[in-house]
Amino acid sequence: MESEPCRTREEEEEEEEEEEEEWKLLSDLLNIQLSDPQDPHPPSYSINSPQEIQLLAMAENFQHQYLHLYPDRKPLLLFPLNECGVRKFVSTTLRPTTTAHYKLHTWQGCASFVSDFLSLEPLDPPTELPSRLFSSSSVLLSQKANTFEFSSLLCSLLLGVNYDAYCVSGYATREKCLQDQSLQPCPLLDTEDKRERSDTSDQEQMVKKYTVRRPRELRSRFLLQQEEKEKQEAEAALALKQKLQEESECQRPADPLQGLRVHCWVLVRSGSRGVQENFFIDPLTGTSSPTDSADFLGVESIWNHQNYFVNMQDCSAGCTNMVFDLEDLNLWEPLLFGATSRKKLIPDVLETKESVLDQDHEKQPRVFEMPRSWVSNISLSKDWKKLYPAGRKVTLYKKAKLEKFSPCVNADGLVTRLTTYKDTNYSEVATVKEWYKYRSDSLEEKDINQLENITSERFRPGRSLHLLSHRWKSLSSGMEREMEFSCGRSDDLVRTVLSPREMLQFFDGREDFLYYKQVCFDEFDPSRNHYPVTKVLQRFHRNPSKPANKDVAEQLFDIRQRQIELTYHLMEHCFIPSKAFFKKPKPKQDFTPDMVSIFQVDLSEKPPQGLALLRMCNNMLEEEDKAVKNIPESINEIAAIVAHREQEDHKVKLLTPSMSAALDRQKEWKQLQDAKAEMRWQEEQKKDFLAPFLIPNKKQKDLSPEEAKQIYHRCLNDFKDRLMVHSNLLQTRLEQETEALQLLETQYKQNLQVSGNQEMQLLYEKTLQVSATRKLLDR
Repeated sequence: MESEPCRTREEEEEEEEEEEEEWKLLSDLLNIQLSDPQDPHPPSYSINSPQEIQLLAMAENFQHQYLHLYPDRKPLLLFPLNECGVRKFVSTTLRPTTTAHYKLHTWQGCASFVSDFLSLEPLDPPTELPSRLFSSSSVLLSQKANTFEFSSLLCSLLLGVNYDAYCVSGYATREKCLQDQSLQPCPLLDTEDKRERSDTSDQEQMVKKYTVRRPRELRSRFLLQQEEKEKQEAEAALALKQKLQEESECQRPADPLQGLRVHCWVLVRSGSRGVQENFFIDPLTGTSSPTDSADFLGVESIWNHQNYFVNMQDCSAGCTNMVFDLEDLNLWEPLLFGATSRKKLIPDVLETKESVLDQDHEKQPRVFEMPRSWVSNISLSKDWKKLYPAGRKVTLYKKAKLEKFSPCVNADGLVTRLTTYKDTNYSEVATVKEWYKYRSDSLEEKDINQLENITSERFRPGRSLHLLSHRWKSLSSGMEREMEFSCGRSDDLVRTVLSPREMLQFFDGREDFLYYKQVCFDEFDPSRNHYPVTKVLQRFHRNPSKPANKDVAEQLFDIRQRQIELTYHLMEHCFIPSKAFFKKPKPKQDFTPDMVSIFQVDLSEKPPQGLALLRMCNNMLEEEDKAVKNIPESINEIAAIVAHREQEDHKVKLLTPSMSAALDRQKEWKQLQDAKAEMRWQEEQKKDFLAPFLIPNKKQKDLSPEEAKQIYHRCLNDFKDRLMVHSNLLQTRLEQETEALQLLETQYKQNLQVSGNQEMQLLYEKTLQVSATRKLLDR
């Protein structure tokens, strides 16, 4: 079923005005007195149309037959009262809604919005269906809803973006019904851990790839196996002990209402929007699960905006073996019969068009269709900025607490805080991670690890001094700080690490090819804030304009020992580099050649002597002064950044609404540009013959040997098919040319006016064509 085109705001307002006029005219015809004129609800909320009255009569009859045939089952939720106290059929409570917000165009975005925007009002009692079911427009205003109103809003949003969605009325576990996630791991924490593990695994692979193998240990293999066995047993015992401890902590008393708690959730069927398999969405948490999940214990009925279906399958084992084929009348009993499903709707429309065109076709009785929804247009333009009820939402997970705040509610711009604990009682804090928005200092994330005394800050690009991240750790001897910078600095510094004993600096794109600098300090004097330098190590990239044996790769200035060591880049087909050692002369001491020692790999080149050695020594002394001179400036810059950050934290300023809106538009524009780039990439790939074979693996950097072999065989088979088609085409053309040649010979024999020269010329041309075609076919 194709999705409806997005309507403009003017068209929606015109449709609402037309609906109000229809309801007023209907009320006059039925002599029904409308509610208070000051009532904010439209007339459709307080009266029923003739079609709705007929539907309610059918539903009431359906309910009586259902209770008569199945007296052991509970009544169905068919016509609860709305906010005006009027009975409305549940299917007409759903109103498919399409919004312009890009986040609500996927089921993940819709589920996340509904779970965050609304607060739960548990059913009372929890084993009975609700007597009232408010419209989604009223629920959005109050931001309070029960589980059925949660599902109605989510299903309306999903239907608006062309998902085959249904509200499901059934039974679930206590944790699902009460929105209790204290036994579940935090999904945000899980994604962070996976990201860190992937980064560490990549680093370990790089280290293992380029490290030298260790020498073999001359120890008994039996003793090593025994030690390994004892270690594994100890680890297994510790893991078992921790598992038992966690189970005892997380174990809860049995639920006396197990299997009786009423719950409502959403079913998304396959066949639309690329959905391959049916799955459930819990609107209270916004998470998805397969249809055989153990959290859902049974289904009574499901409905969408077109029909209502009663489950006729056995739910003694939950939803494990349940089949959601709504066209099978042995499994699902519909309230309305007719073309009300997606599979039947398109063929039925085509058949209707043919019957209209066929004038001799007899008119069939019209099938009763579901009335239009009585709910007014669901508008999210203003409600989207509120996000959470009362501006804050707290969710407890297993050893974690997730807090979400509406934008600009907190004075410091805090929007999300994730706190992890050591125990399940939430008493001892382990780590705290915070996310910020719209801050003038561009702070976006802040991590506080109280176990290791480490604090990290990450900033948005564009702040002063090009600072991207700041990390500091408390040590027994002082403070260790690490800072990362964006490109654009005059010195091309991208990262620096300062500790009481050393300072590391990393550069990128310098003209002198410097990329690494290490400075070692003596004992730090906190009273004078003085760092006495003992060694300076600098490393350089390869300069292609110089020979390798004259291009310095590493400089080591040993200030305490008064020595300088130079290491040059490797020459081709060489395994060791050339080196030079300089011993600095003491004050008032003349330079002598024995202060320099040079090792050259290329024996054919003469080593420098005399004046050349003196110039090299003077150049190295100048390089040392230059390297040491910049150290205090770097340390003072780090201290200035730290002082500036402390001032910014004391006086936090948030961006104005116009600036924050500009940032939001910038993010939306970036996402739109990424989508356009993806479309351009797909268009470019259409020109590539191998693109259809590589598109399924486009997100993978490297292919495994099996995948590469499969792609190779697919390409080879496709190439053979192309050759067969080409050869068949050539064979067809050859047969056509042969037939034309025979026809021409026949015409010549019948026409005696053709001269001998013309005959030979035509035969010669046709023979050349046939021979060329045969050669091409042979190739």
